[in-house]
Amino acid sequence: MDKYFRRISLVACLCFLNAISFAQDKPEMAGIMRSNGKIYVVVAVCLTILSGLFIYVFTLDRKLRRLEKNDL
Repeated sequence: MDKYFRRISLVACLCFLNAISFAQDKPEMAGIMRSNGKIYVVVAVCLTILSGLFIYVFTLDRKLRRLEKNDL
């Protein structure tokens, strides 16, 4: 479990560092979408998809762990 948590935290840190490095550019499309209020819709959809993927992986991991425990 500790190894799993370390991997997840490492991936999260690397993604955060990647986002910071690209945050210095200011694309025009983001400004246009922000002024129209559509950027919040895009962020909400992205967060919904990512949270669904994390929930799916978490439940799949629990099921696999339970199956491995029953087989041994």
